[in-house]
Amino acid sequence: MMTVEEKPDVTYNDVGGCKEQIEKMREVVELPMLHPEKFVKLGIDPPKGVLCYGPPGTGKTLLARAVANRTDACFIRVIGSELVQKYVGEGARMVRELFQMARSKKACIVFFDEVDAIGGARFDDGAGGDNEVQRTMLEIVNQLDGFDARGNIKVLMATNRPDTLDPALLRPGRLDRKVEFGLPDLEGRTQIFKIHTRAMNCERDIRFELLARLCPNSTGADIRSVCTEAGMYAIRARRKTVTEKDFLDAVNKVIKGYQKFSATPKYMVYN
Repeated sequence: MMTVEEKPDVTYNDVGGCKEQIEKMREVVELPMLHPEKFVKLGIDPPKGVLCYGPPGTGKTLLARAVANRTDACFIRVIGSELVQKYVGEGARMVRELFQMARSKKACIVFFDEVDAIGGARFDDGAGGDNEVQRTMLEIVNQLDGFDARGNIKVLMATNRPDTLDPALLRPGRLDRKVEFGLPDLEGRTQIFKIHTRAMNCERDIRFELLARLCPNSTGADIRSVCTEAGMYAIRARRKTVTEKDFLDAVNKVIKGYQKFSATPKYMVYN
């Protein structure tokens, strides 16, 4: 249900196309955890939590893990929908146990993915399931209010639907900062290609910028799929190196194929 990493093996060098986001996360998460004395001297409280929002596959989880690596913090990831339980009070109990585990660590980053599943704006229609979701969300709010901002616990939440979140969750003192993750630009996409091909046995002089130009409006996850598919082309041809043509064929299959799928009327619901 939840993923616990004592220290993730991801660094900032593994996160491409997120230069601005890295700077913001270093300021609002890394700095307070590594240098809390700077905030004590000024008499101010650092941010308790950060909301990361943007399309799926743009690096929200990856960057959260990289921050945990940089701060030597335990990384606890939980998906919001997994906290929605059918038994009364079960979701709230899981949240309490989650924060209890976080407090037992020397330093910890708690990452709620797809938080819109539990953090949606409240409304009362008498439905028991919705009431249980609200109880879970209120427990998260109580936990956010219950720990010291100058301590070694930071809460990050990710969503691709920030407009649906309850204002109570977003007010200052809870999720103090909002960091947007957009689609990477040409430079970012080129960097992501280079990151995902580091460990690949590729031929020399592959034009990664050309590949990036052929993948407009693509996420980091899309580019990773292209690199994997390029490797599959080499395997099918029983070659030990991946060629530029493999990448071009992979772009045509993965990116162009996805665009064709998305444009099909039957599947427009997925857009």
